[in-house]
Amino acid sequence: MISPGDLTHVDEHGAARMVDVSGKDVTARTATARARFVTTPEVMALLRRDGLPKGDAIAVARIAGIAAAKRTPDLVPLCHPVALHGVTVDLELLEDGVDITATTRTADRTGVEMEALTSVVVAGLALYDMVKAVDRSARLTDVRLLAKAGGRSGEWTASEENAE
Repeated sequence: MISPGDLTHVDEHGAARMVDVSGKDVTARTATARARFVTTPEVMALLRRDGLPKGDAIAVARIAGIAAAKRTPDLVPLCHPVALHGVTVDLELLEDGVDITATTRTADRTGVEMEALTSVVVAGLALYDMVKAVDRSARLTDVRLLAKAGGRSGEWTASEENAE
């Protein structure tokens, strides 16, 4: 059972607060997240040949994911602004969807897990916006953190059963 004293983002009265990280060491930190965008094989064929009415959905999704990582503290209220030093967004075309993977990097006092997660979600939203004219039932699924490194807690990797 978690007690109120164990929660880092609330004060002693239960009010939300941004955690003070000023005393933490600056360290290299990375995080990788993944999401899956599920659609039809017919839409995947359109994606492969850049045949969607709105244009190159893969390029738009990649840029949207990068931009989203940079804007994370504007979207997630208690997230610290960090100086991102690198963001990569990879989109792997599958038979019935797209695996979206984002890796974020910094040297700062707090991690970049939220930036990686925000990146894959917004990349997925951009894909949906690009394909909705031909598939309104497309969906974004399986959003998850795959790994993080750096900081006091060190390295963490999702277990095999949670990573797939």
